[in-house]
Amino acid sequence: MLARRTLLAAAALLPLAGTTPASARTGGRIERFEAPQPAGILSRPVDVWLPPDYDGGATRHPVLYMHDGQNLFEPGHAFGGQEWRIDETLEALIAGDRVRAPIVVGIWNSPNRALDYMPRKPVTAETFSLGLGRDVLRREDITSDAYLAWLTGALKPAIDARYRTLPERDHTFVTGSSMGGLISAYALAEYPEVFGGAACLSTHWPAGDGVVIDWLAEHLPSPGRHRLYFDYGTATLDALYPPLQARMDTALRLAGWHEGGDWVTRRFEGAEHTEAAWAARADIPLTFLFGA
Repeated sequence: MLARRTLLAAAALLPLAGTTPASARTGGRIERFEAPQPAGILSRPVDVWLPPDYDGGATRHPVLYMHDGQNLFEPGHAFGGQEWRIDETLEALIAGDRVRAPIVVGIWNSPNRALDYMPRKPVTAETFSLGLGRDVLRREDITSDAYLAWLTGALKPAIDARYRTLPERDHTFVTGSSMGGLISAYALAEYPEVFGGAACLSTHWPAGDGVVIDWLAEHLPSPGRHRLYFDYGTATLDALYPPLQARMDTALRLAGWHEGGDWVTRRFEGAEHTEAAWAARADIPLTFLFGA
């Protein structure tokens, strides 16, 4: 499935029809953001969701950067036609006063999704596998460091300049699923002064034979100033994850992270490795990061 999710890459390089129209739904709106051109990685669209109270107001908002951005808002762009419904979910949470209203920056993936999202520093061998039994990739081709350098050094400053954000670390978060979970945890470790927390859904720990777990155990920021969310299902590809997530959880406990406080891991019995499964529980990590 990880490989199939990149089949939308050609469409990902096309703009939305028209010129950054407001979402047809009531409440918040989505617009296409002209992102700075990256160096060392492929260009990609960036969509921004603005919460219901944004227009006409003066309030500044926390920001959530989300990978696989084409899957967040519109079924016509999402893998398999299944969106995460992030806009509808946030509108409901905001209306119920359950979360602070964030701005969401959806960064679409590229044809090099696996190489953009595979943490580079944990990989020391010349080649590695995604853990699917049919792929061999080269360490020298990994582009995650360039991706995060662009996100933090070019995209985030441009977002902060264009929108009414709260740009500080405590108001800036990053989220993704599967390989997007890996790059989100890696972003927190590499840029702890930029990100106040990460939510990692169905993190694909088998990539590189689990090397990212041991690396994170040594490089995640010290507990107390960041928030970290993990989850996993038990069906399809997620069935591989329980023992690997247990290793990550043990490392967090040994490092002094407070389970149920600044860190939580959730198990969803029977949940599959699909956009539909992540959409069904998206309110949980959103509430963990932005709970009012």
